[in-house]
Amino acid sequence: QVQLVESGGGLVQAGGSLRLSCAPSGRTFITYAMGWFRQAPGKEREFVAAINRSGSSTAYADSVKGRFTISRGDAKNTVYLQMNSLKPDDTALYYCAADARSLWPNEQYDYWGQGTQVTVSS
Repeated sequence: QVQLVESGGGLVQAGGSLRLSCAPSGRTFITYAMGWFRQAPGKEREFVAAINRSGSSTAYADSVKGRFTISRGDAKNTVYLQMNSLKPDDTALYYCAADARSLWPNEQYDYWGQGTQVTVSS
């Protein structure tokens, strides 16, 4: 079983920045497409950003375009989410996810992290 270890969440003021990281462990010899999702209390989980296996293609939700950047790290399957110009509406539990078998851009995520909390104060 692949495990996704997330970190980087916290409490920030509106307009501030955070950098989330996701470090998979387990069958890391497989290259995954990676994604970030978030869920606020009382709301459905929503897509935030995704990156393909080579790192050459990315996708973002309209609500975060121009503010968030997803990137792959030097370690295999490590992924980051740089969040700038944070807004109170960005407050949510953020999840890292990995897709082991689908082809871009039709990801179907196989593994999910435990989530890291991001809280943005106004």
